[in-house]
Amino acid sequence: MFSLNILVYGFLAPIAGSLGDRWKPRKVMLLGIIILGLSTAICGFAQKLFHFYLLFGILMPLGTAFSGWPLLAPALANWFVKRRGLVIGLGSMGGGLSFIYSMFAEFTISNLGWRFAYFVLAGILMGIILPLYPFFHYRPESRGLRPYGGTELSSSKESTSKIGSITEAASHDWTLRRALRTYELWLMVLAYLLYWGLGSYLVVAHQVKFAVDAGYSGMFSASIFGLFGVFMVAGQVSAFISDWIGREKAITLAAILSTGALVALSSVKDTSQPILLYLYAICFGYGGGLFCATVFAGTADIFHGRHFGEIAGLLLTGQGIGGAIGPWLGGYIYDISGSYRISFILCMVCFGLACMMVWIAAPRKAVRLEMVN
Repeated sequence: MFSLNILVYGFLAPIAGSLGDRWKPRKVMLLGIIILGLSTAICGFAQKLFHFYLLFGILMPLGTAFSGWPLLAPALANWFVKRRGLVIGLGSMGGGLSFIYSMFAEFTISNLGWRFAYFVLAGILMGIILPLYPFFHYRPESRGLRPYGGTELSSSKESTSKIGSITEAASHDWTLRRALRTYELWLMVLAYLLYWGLGSYLVVAHQVKFAVDAGYSGMFSASIFGLFGVFMVAGQVSAFISDWIGREKAITLAAILSTGALVALSSVKDTSQPILLYLYAICFGYGGGLFCATVFAGTADIFHGRHFGEIAGLLLTGQGIGGAIGPWLGGYIYDISGSYRISFILCMVCFGLACMMVWIAAPRKAVRLEMVN
């Protein structure tokens, strides 16, 4: 069900982004949050397994795609030219905080039962998020405004920039069809598929099981999961460093941290060295958060504009495909080998390949704008 949820979300993300580009984004977001809230509440009435496959696996990612990051990321990217890494990092903090929020969900299940927990979570969605959406999410041009830092664009209409295999006018005229003809877009999609979709989701789906198998209690293992979320937020907020040192160098730092985290995790044999699990949670969370925000900022550097929603949605499609494969693949390898070592080595290779692809896509070669005051 988890893999199906991620896969459906990934395939719906470009559709949601496209509707946001062509229709009023606030209407799309309102529709999405209503679908998400209702499908969450209806889970409390589920009686059979296929009910969860339908509700959690299909309807909930539909609501998530139409109310979440496929619409929020383009809004942030198009409102900010300067300090785009910082802004997208701050905007993506909810992804990291959700790992902490899962502890509240577990607490609610323990005290009220899983059926009532769904009602509580749906009530929070409808009661807090729904009233907020009508008051936010405007495009700059709809208010007669320029994006922050937009005045730094070259005044020459003939200003051009070499982006890998393409020479494009310095304009906000990228469409999905044009972007699909570039290798830069496909490299960024593959990088996201390998790093987050395949590598990170494989580990995240099995990290608690790994710690329990090593002899740690379920509560301690869950706390490591929460610590991972805290440092993922820290990594997302730290995406501002990519505005200073460049997207590629920030991605390299993320890959090094994540690889080091898996070395620490692979070294865990028993309960004698809990420091290794703490080191894993800190480095893996920080690296994953930094990568997530920076790769969106880098893609926006190249393909910013009115149609960035559907372009950015393809990154989430990559995440969805990889996320559907990763957790299953990690379990399969464990079943046939009795160990996660091979899976962790595979994830390290994925991190390295993703880093290499971002360097080849080269957001640094996009239209040169002053990133920092």
